[in-house]
Amino acid sequence: MTVNIRVPGSTSNLGPGFDSIGVALNLYLELSLSPSDSWEFVALSSDLEGELNSSDNLILKTAKHIGQLYNQESNQAYRVEVKNDIPLARGLGSSAAAIVAGIELANYAYDLKLPTEEKVNIATKLEGHPDNVVPSIVGGCVIAHYEEDGIVDWQKLSLDKPSFVALIPKQELKTSKAREVLPSELPYKQAVEASSVANVLVVALAQENWQLAGKMMEKDLFHHQYRKELIPQFEDIQSFMRNEGAYGTFLSGAGPTIMSLMDTDLVKRIEFKWVKNYHDYEWKPLNVDTYGLDVNRRFETNPTK
Repeated sequence: MTVNIRVPGSTSNLGPGFDSIGVALNLYLELSLSPSDSWEFVALSSDLEGELNSSDNLILKTAKHIGQLYNQESNQAYRVEVKNDIPLARGLGSSAAAIVAGIELANYAYDLKLPTEEKVNIATKLEGHPDNVVPSIVGGCVIAHYEEDGIVDWQKLSLDKPSFVALIPKQELKTSKAREVLPSELPYKQAVEASSVANVLVVALAQENWQLAGKMMEKDLFHHQYRKELIPQFEDIQSFMRNEGAYGTFLSGAGPTIMSLMDTDLVKRIEFKWVKNYHDYEWKPLNVDTYGLDVNRRFETNPTK
């Protein structure tokens, strides 16, 4: 029997929701498992060639870690075909999706029957923060807090009405490099202001006040001001999208992808202007994936519960 696993990518931070807010998107990492005499990973996407058969195979590393964590060994090996349409090192949750896929691979191979909460806690511990992995598991928009004892407290919003557009540059940006430019601490007054912006963002999202949500996204004080130097044309693009009617434009995760929140009918209306002005960025309309981690379901474009 073939088992299919699909994990959505994600955008995180949404501006001031640093390391705590993320949204699952209809970009997917897909695994197809079939019994085999030995373990084998097969890349069905060109960007994965060389990745899956190296020591950097995050899916396999995660699965092995889970097996060791639960002191389990599988008597059955699998051929794992992997397809990916989440751009790598672009701030769209590719590593988080790989971690979640590895957990689910181990969950199946070792017959662990892990509950959702345990998957969330394990994935967050491995990733270091919850804003990408939790949406990839549960779907939708997630507001999360990672406790020191390894427990994640989180709440989910459906967030299924607005559209996102990913503005994806050709160059990669490693999260580690983007982390290096951040300060080790913020002055108390600035931290209070930054926190208040994030608080209003959460309420605006919950109340579907997209105009206010977009405003708060662009008032971020946690990371935009430090990372924008690594992202060519960030302020120019933010201004362009605002003038064209987007609610808000922010760095997706650590970047370099820039993400805009806007009405669905605006997406096609301004695309031609974008293509004309910004040749080095791909324009990619995206929807929220409200389901999250999907195992053995009929794969649709954007599944919902």
